[in-house]
Amino acid sequence: LQISRQRAKLEKNLGSISDLNRLPAALFVVDVQKEYIAVHEAKRLNIPVFAMVDTCCDPTPIDFVIPANDDASKSIALIVDVMSKAIEEGLEERKAEKEKEPAAKEKKDETTKTRARKGAKKADDAEVAKVEDADDSAADSEDDE
Repeated sequence: LQISRQRAKLEKNLGSISDLNRLPAALFVVDVQKEYIAVHEAKRLNIPVFAMVDTCCDPTPIDFVIPANDDASKSIALIVDVMSKAIEEGLEERKAEKEKEPAAKEKKDETTKTRARKGAKKADDAEVAKVEDADDSAADSEDDE
């Protein structure tokens, strides 16, 4: 009974971690002292770490330090709100860029279809030059007779 409770608790806390298909792009930590294991694992996996760092914490293992009080709920709410807005803005920009890419690709495909390839033009020029050389040599041989 106790083992099943412990397993249920672990599944509740860690279940979503096992469902990850790929590594996260970044890690955001509010309390570095409390979540030092997560920071250490992120460093080991080369995942960038964004963290709110208080004066009592060591900022050395953190890639992007946010100097703030990690104990006050208002401070945490403010920083998390700003971070979430920045993430939403970045996702919208990425979506807009992806929508622009197919349109730009279609334009590029249309222009390449109408243009002759450079290699083909050089080959045509080489053939014209060979024909002209052949005509010149034929004319020279007629002049000799």
